[in-house]
Order: sequence, then C-alpha cells, then structure tokens
Amino acid sequence: MIPRFLLGAFLAVVMVVVGASSYLYLDLRKSKVALAPQKPTAAQPTPHSFVLPGTIYLTQSGALYSFSSGRFHQLTPENSWMQPSLTPDGNILIVKRSAFYSDVYELNRFGTVMRQLTNNAAPRRSYDTGDNHWSFYPRVTSDGKTVFMSYDKPKSGYEVDLSIWSMPLAGTIARGQVWSDESTDPGYTGGDIQPVPVPGGVIYTRYDRNPDGSIIGQLWFTSRPGSFGKPLTSPGEDCREPSMSPGDNYVAMICTFGEQISDLVIAPFAGGNLGKRTAIIIDQMVAQPAWAPDGSGIAYLAPALPDSPFQLYFIPSQAYFPPAPSPVPTPSVIPGGPQGSPEPSPSPSPAPIPPPVKPIQMTVSLGFDATSTLAWAP
Repeated sequence: MIPRFLLGAFLAVVMVVVGASSYLYLDLRKSKVALAPQKPTAAQPTPHSFVLPGTIYLTQSGALYSFSSGRFHQLTPENSWMQPSLTPDGNILIVKRSAFYSDVYELNRFGTVMRQLTNNAAPRRSYDTGDNHWSFYPRVTSDGKTVFMSYDKPKSGYEVDLSIWSMPLAGTIARGQVWSDESTDPGYTGGDIQPVPVPGGVIYTRYDRNPDGSIIGQLWFTSRPGSFGKPLTSPGEDCREPSMSPGDNYVAMICTFGEQISDLVIAPFAGGNLGKRTAIIIDQMVAQPAWAPDGSGIAYLAPALPDSPFQLYFIPSQAYFPPAPSPVPTPSVIPGGPQGSPEPSPSPSPAPIPPPVKPIQMTVSLGFDATSTLAWAP
C-alpha cells in the first residue's frame, strides 16, 4: 500500500495544480464588462470610420478630454474636473470638485486654467461644513455676459439642495441673483439642477418627491430672477438633463416615465412652452444629450451592455427629422385612340420606406462620467 504521507502529498499537489489551472481558465473566460475602462488616449480599435464634426469636450475619471477627428486628447490631469460647457469665445467653463465644496473655473481650449470664477471653500477659521458651498453645471448666455449655475443658497446647515443662480461672467457670486424658489421644495431632493439659458429665460431640471417618497425630475422654465416659474413636463414623464438645439427651437432631454429606463426625447420649444414629445431612443440608458453645432445629430452617453461603463454615441438627425419622401409620379394623359382617350399608364409604385436610422457607437472600452455634461464646439 502507498504510505499515507505519500498519498497526502500527492493529493495536495493535485489540488494546487487543479486550483491554479481552474483560476487561470476562469480568468481567461471572464466577461470584459468587469474590466476597468481604458483611458480615452489609449490605443483601441475604432468601431467604424464615421467622424463627428467639430470638437466634443467630456470627462472621465476627473480628467477633461477633447474628441475631434476621431482622436482623444487629455487636457487636464485626473483632478476632479467635471461638467464642461463653452463660452461664446471658445473657452471652457468647468467645475472642479473638492471633498466639501466645488468651484467654477474658466479654461482655454487646451485645458490651461485662466481664472477661478467662484471661491466656495469655507473661511480658514470656520469649523462648520455648512460654510462651504457647491456650484455645478455652469452655462454662459449667448451674449457672453452672464453665467447660470446650480448653487446651494439658500441652505440650512449642511443640507445641500441647489437653486438656479446667475452671476456676471466678469463678476462674482456676490453680484448673483437667484432664479428659482427653492424654499418651497421639500428637503433632500437635490433641488434645481443643470440650467440652460434660452431666449426669454432659463430651462432647468427641478427635482421633487412623489407621494411614495421617490424622487422625480421635471423640466421648468422661468423668465426672471425670483420667479417660481412653470413646469414644462409632467411629474409622470420624469424628465431631466435638457439640451437646446443650435436654433433654440428644440429641446433634447431624457425621460424615465417612472421606469428603470432613460429614453432620449425631443420636443419643439417656443414662447416658453414645449410641444409634442418624440421618443428617439427607447432601448438604451441615455444620459447627457448634446446637439451637434451643425445640426447633424445628437451625441449622448449610454452603456454598451447592461451594468457596463458609459460610452459615447451619436444619432444622426435623419432619425428624428427624416427627409420628405419623393413625390409619387402621377400618370400623364397622352392623346391616342379614336376620340383622344388617354392610353393606359402603369400604376405608380409607392415610395420605398427608408431603413431606420440607428445610433452609432463612437467608443468601445471607455468609461465616461454619466453625470457630466458634454460640450460641443464647431
């Protein structure tokens, strides 16, 4: 018989070999979804040859990147940068988040800091975290004079429910004005987020509570400081993240309709009112839509697979503004026959139905910040 110690040693070796080989096999078979996102500047396969017009500015892991001519360029270190937007002269407004506060900065298009617009850190001798403040989602008006942002005043202590504020681009928040009436809202909803200047006022997302305690979003419009404004969407639609088209005549947004989804929806906008909603994408978890400056389509973020990081997508304008169909030719009357009766003509065939326009996936292995806006320059 084999001595017991030899048998034990043999079984131990078998267990080590089987365990190691099984681990290596499972490692080779594991889903790529679990892998960490690559940096946008890392070499990666290009899923197609389509190139977006202009330059998109977007963030991943706290760094600002530009995307143009099919290539990414890292403009800042990974240092908590988020929510870029553009000024009329081509610079970038962006938020830098710290542990207890956030501030708005102006960068040039190469990512160099030009100036700091807000100073939201508490005074050095303060021991109250409520003395810190938060600024988010800065956006400049088309005349380049005014900055809108979400700002946490008024507030009570450490509770952060944001309001919509404006301030001069060349001034400070001390000269700011509040545009939304946050005092009427229940606490701990997030408040009023992501203002977008429009002709005659500003559109933003207002968060509130359903009777069951769940948080919902509504698009609101207000035309002057201190005004309560009016809702543009209903609570049941649960819409947020507005984006204006280049001609200021359409709004893109995401709406959940009370489900675990986020559809891409557009609607005409005129006179402070939204028209008929049209759902463009209903099978993706859409975030942060942004219109192309030339009107050629809408870029947005969405995961390529469930529970995977957000990638950059583009939906061409033909998906929501399809070209008019070609007119169907009518038979012409051709004299012929004994009494000038028309000769028989073949029946016209109906115009073919164009194939559906599908979104184009622009990236495959990245992980963009789904709460951060996209800024798109010509």
